[in-house]
Amino acid sequence: MKQLEKLIERIIYRVNINLREHGLFDVEPYILEIVPISQLVKFYAFYGISSHHPLYFHFSNSNLAGSYFLGKCTVDNSVLYKSDIRGDELKLKGDFFHFEGAEIALDHDEKISVSDSFLIKTLVHNYSHDPENLEEFIIKNTASTSYANIHGAPVEGCFLGPFSTIDLTTLHDCVIGRFAYVQVGEMIHQWVEPGSILIKKTDEFDFSYHFTENVLNQYIRFETGKRPQGIFMDFVENRKEDFQEVFNVVHRKPQKAVPSGASISQYSVFKGKSRISENVLIAQRSYLENALLGKGSNAQENCYIINSKLDGFNVTAHGAKIINANLGLRVFVGFNSFLHGKPGCLLDIGKGSIIMPHTIIDLKEPVSIPSDYIVWGYVTNQADLEQHSMPLEKFSAIDGKVNLGSMNFNGSGYAFVKAFRDRIEHILEANGAFFDGSKHRGHAQKGQNIAYNIIQPYPMGANKGIYPTIDIVL
Repeated sequence: MKQLEKLIERIIYRVNINLREHGLFDVEPYILEIVPISQLVKFYAFYGISSHHPLYFHFSNSNLAGSYFLGKCTVDNSVLYKSDIRGDELKLKGDFFHFEGAEIALDHDEKISVSDSFLIKTLVHNYSHDPENLEEFIIKNTASTSYANIHGAPVEGCFLGPFSTIDLTTLHDCVIGRFAYVQVGEMIHQWVEPGSILIKKTDEFDFSYHFTENVLNQYIRFETGKRPQGIFMDFVENRKEDFQEVFNVVHRKPQKAVPSGASISQYSVFKGKSRISENVLIAQRSYLENALLGKGSNAQENCYIINSKLDGFNVTAHGAKIINANLGLRVFVGFNSFLHGKPGCLLDIGKGSIIMPHTIIDLKEPVSIPSDYIVWGYVTNQADLEQHSMPLEKFSAIDGKVNLGSMNFNGSGYAFVKAFRDRIEHILEANGAFFDGSKHRGHAQKGQNIAYNIIQPYPMGANKGIYPTIDIVL
């Protein structure tokens, strides 16, 4: 495994060099303690083939243990451990990118390019916003840790803590703390404190919220020399055995009959009395148990929906968890949110409500959220809603500064709410929620006939754990 050890040393050096302005920050004790090198030789990688996505993969001098690839992807001098590199929204040659009133044509198909990076159980989704790099979605000199999300966010020279999310933001030389969420367009040479929620659009709005250290430490703690700990890690670790059978085979029989226009990834867990309706998308690494999903709903990567009912056209974004809850029509649950009701202590969310990314609702008593509300922060009972929610109509009327508990907002509430609603509509459309049998085809329909193949590393010798250089081209 000498070559694999040298590769990891190379990545650590390159990430640390990029982060040198942040003092003596060293990524090594974080990433090596999460994934011992012995783990990196135990798993095959796999990729999806679909007539709906251009086929091109290039892998060189890398370890890809347990990772999944779809769409045009290149990986060089990197370690990817059980990560999903999802390129189903890559732009194609001849497409036009709309930016500030201009239309920019693509000269080549867009591809995801990962180099000199160590991604641990990280979701990469390419829905890109950067007008300066239309043909290449770059992840370079970066280390990310358990259940981080890189969504439409090119990154270079960064470290991402566990359960963090960077969303529609170009990042250069930044440290993003555990369970922090960043959507600010561009960020350079910044250190984002753990548990910070930052959403900003220049000259339109600025939203921020910060979890207290006491609350955050209950759910996710992360120290050098130790693996991540807390309620979030316990939750996923207690269910990881259910995924072992899923990833032990290349081809599995369908778990059950799938309704028209819907798809269930063979790399998802679907158990108990779970049922889905038309046009539902169940992505890989999602987990459903005794869950009912109405028409047009979706469960994206690393989502868990347990003992819950979603009425329809619901968006459950990457990493969100919904337990013992009833959600009305068109409820949006944001990235890595944790909605945890209990038997006899249920969570009800009315139609059209928006649960902000990285919201924690962990109930000590039954809670009912009215229709058309926006919710953020930390909620354990009905009284907490007064400091952590607002009717969308009232939020839309904000023009200027508002402070409510630990939430600070400045700008146009109307623009903020509209941006969320427009994005929710895009997600539903892209996922095929509105498919009528011929028009409005999306990921749910395009994913019905994906074929999977495995690739494996050298099994012994100095190259043990390194994957051979491979080009897979149509």
